[in-house]
Amino acid sequence: MRPSSVALKLIMAVSGIALVLFLFAHAAGNLKIFIGNEDFDHYAHWLRTIGTPLLPDVWFLWIMRIGLLVAIFAHIYAATQLTIRAKKARPVKYAHRPKVQGSYAARTMRWGGVIVLLFIIYHILDLTTGHLNPVGDSSRPHANVIADFAPDRWYVTLFYVVSVIMVGLHLRHGIWSAVRTLGQQTKTNERRAQVTALVLSVVLVAMYLSVPFAVTFGLVE
Repeated sequence: MRPSSVALKLIMAVSGIALVLFLFAHAAGNLKIFIGNEDFDHYAHWLRTIGTPLLPDVWFLWIMRIGLLVAIFAHIYAATQLTIRAKKARPVKYAHRPKVQGSYAARTMRWGGVIVLLFIIYHILDLTTGHLNPVGDSSRPHANVIADFAPDRWYVTLFYVVSVIMVGLHLRHGIWSAVRTLGQQTKTNERRAQVTALVLSVVLVAMYLSVPFAVTFGLVE
């Protein structure tokens, strides 16, 4: 039995909220790098021991990672199904369709989603498993970050910047779209949603980009 469109929209909303909450929590943790080497390493090691002694080391992290992967794929599945259904519901293309925010946002969400998915895969291989990191030592998380965004690895920083901006655009349209989906389509509510979405997106992007820029330009060593 296929889920209804309402159920798919609910899946998108719940998974989206879970991912946004994680992104802000993760960004806040990343900012500890500005406090100092020892504080950042201590924070990273603390994450590995959450749940002990009830859970073995790192188990909580892997439970969280699996939960995030489930949320990501649920979000992608729901978005894909809704897109397919929308196209089937309107099989005849318009002879002329003006360039409106919807078409721009659709392209942004589609390609942005692909870039973000590729970035997640790279990020896991880089700073989680260490396979693509110059240091790749789980006991030295601060050193891993410094090596990752070194000036001679500008291409990594550039990919990171593009990916984070895509996340911001994705979040901005996601909040705005959710408000419209819930039927709050008055001009006042739409303006509020747009402002809220813009502020949250800018704050999130700034939090994430502050780390690679600080490392690349020698503000953090």
